[in-house]
Amino acid sequence: MTRTIARWLLALALGAMGVLHFTQTRGFRVVVPDWATRLTRLDKDTIVLASGAAEVALAAGLVALPRERRRMGAATAGFFAAVFPGNWHQWRTGRSTPGLDTDRRRFGRLFLQPLLIAWALWATR
Repeated sequence: MTRTIARWLLALALGAMGVLHFTQTRGFRVVVPDWATRLTRLDKDTIVLASGAAEVALAAGLVALPRERRRMGAATAGFFAAVFPGNWHQWRTGRSTPGLDTDRRRFGRLFLQPLLIAWALWATR
């Protein structure tokens, strides 16, 4: 029961963040490293929208695909690992976003990512 609640809370948080990627694209653009645009040949807005779509899809999968729970957990953990360079970039460049407007907060955000990875894996075991 605890893991089910944790999975639903994770899905809710992912879905909410995914929607924010569509409504506050500008705020997320500063997190995208320049090398990501060169590597993917996509502009920053497209990367932000794609990551938002991925978050919404992962959120839906965590809830709607109970037989694929472990795979969805692994995919979610992989997503959290994949966006970590953006968090690192934001900290190193000192760029602010809502809630991450100090070096201390941006640095603290780096430690949240491993917790999110662990949460995704634990809640879907």
